[in-house]
Amino acid sequence: MNYTKITWLVSLAVLITCTFNQSYAQTSKRAGIKGGLNVSNLYIDQVNDENARIGAHFGFFAQVLSTEVIAIQTELLFSTRGSLATYTGFVDQEIKYNLSYIDLPVLAVIKVGENVEFHAGGYGSYLIDANISYEGDVANGVDQVDRDQLKSYDFGLAAGVGITVGAVQLGMRYNYGLVEIADSDNSRAVLGDAKNSCAQLFVAFSFGGQ
Repeated sequence: MNYTKITWLVSLAVLITCTFNQSYAQTSKRAGIKGGLNVSNLYIDQVNDENARIGAHFGFFAQVLSTEVIAIQTELLFSTRGSLATYTGFVDQEIKYNLSYIDLPVLAVIKVGENVEFHAGGYGSYLIDANISYEGDVANGVDQVDRDQLKSYDFGLAAGVGITVGAVQLGMRYNYGLVEIADSDNSRAVLGDAKNSCAQLFVAFSFGGQ
């Protein structure tokens, strides 16, 4: 992703967060910003070895329709996913798949006591950037991926847990993609039926609510 896109995304996130703060913080039980670590994989059948890609996510969240026991939590996040794959044979090549999404999770929240929450629901995602970096016998470098080769959307299931102390919540979540990311014969030849799989560790800060 180039610097222009990064600047645009950061500016958009700041604008949305400020608007969100003014519009929702006074009507939701909990609202705030969150971010953390992504550990993602694609589970590509054709590779000889595959390792997780380390990435990140950040954005904001709000809990609505909240009671002492349950709530609905919505989020808007920028999130990176992908995988690190090694192909061996006549030549050895390591390829890192780098995918960037805007995620919209919608989750049911079950509250256990004052500090523990269990989250379960689903997410929808829109692909905003994709590139591959490669190193090995054939070539070395970074290339943008033609967007026509990959699905522009993803959706899946999500579940996790959070522990809240004051305005801070620490938690973890697993996102299981239901959509094959390849969208052409060429990309299917490389990726097969690969789907997104992403574990997240996060910290969230509440800045409003009643």
